[in-house]
Amino acid sequence: MILLSALEAIGATPLVRLRHTVPAGAAQVLVKLEGGNPTGSYKDRMALAMIEGAEASGVLRPGQRVVEFTGGSTGSSLAFVCAIKGYPLTVVSSDAFAEEKLRTIRAFGADLIVVPSENGRITPDLFVRMRHEVDRVVERDNAFWTDQFNNTDALRGYRVLGDELLADLPAIDVFTAGVGTAGLLVGVGQSIRPSTGRLVALEPTSSPMLTSGYGGPHRVEGLATGIVPPLLTPDAYDEARAVDEAEARHLVKQLAQRDGVFAGTSSALNILGAIQLATELTPEQTVVTVAADTGLKYLAGDLYA
Repeated sequence: MILLSALEAIGATPLVRLRHTVPAGAAQVLVKLEGGNPTGSYKDRMALAMIEGAEASGVLRPGQRVVEFTGGSTGSSLAFVCAIKGYPLTVVSSDAFAEEKLRTIRAFGADLIVVPSENGRITPDLFVRMRHEVDRVVERDNAFWTDQFNNTDALRGYRVLGDELLADLPAIDVFTAGVGTAGLLVGVGQSIRPSTGRLVALEPTSSPMLTSGYGGPHRVEGLATGIVPPLLTPDAYDEARAVDEAEARHLVKQLAQRDGVFAGTSSALNILGAIQLATELTPEQTVVTVAADTGLKYLAGDLYA
């Protein structure tokens, strides 16, 4: 099949059963491998949905500058989409996030503002400072801010992922995913809610805003920004759980070397949470989660060292 644009390559990613990293007697754990998207991230779905939603509503004009603050993957995805559609883009990110992501943003031609972190840690204050930079760009350049934490167009992109799951599975007992903007969990939930038992939100134990009411420093890129994201309304999920970041980082190599799933820390946290849930269910049941991106984005850091 010949595609008219690389944008058409977004989605239709494979669903894989873990065979070696799930304990015997547990429910089956299925992982949607989102590293197959054009920039290697599930955020491609969200970026396209937000830009096309803004185009359809008329709030984004031809040639207008776009701006967003991001842990990196959203920036890479927006840079990809904006490059194809012809919008100049400014991305605000930080040195707390993988250098591979920052280089990808530049590779697609976007402008990048790097806000310094506190010793490479992701903290609630970091996102506040990044947001201040966005405000400056909006005022200076009359830029359109995609506002990923409040933009309901993002949910449309993730509902498609949920539709793909329903096309592959007769039933889903639990769907679970880590929460950053919460777009993935909420969007997929809108699609699969009638046919799933539970929707479980995950976060690192070091920043347990959903489970304990406070944020903290951590190194799980893309998750736990120190707030309850506006998209995560109380009726959008059934339960929140905290997952140990150190255990997730340990699982990364096991996933690669035993099940061939090559992913980053947020994906490992998703999968660890799914495995923990699976041990509470029967072998006939199914837990589904998402490998958010590919391990290729984390080779320069210490994750695979």
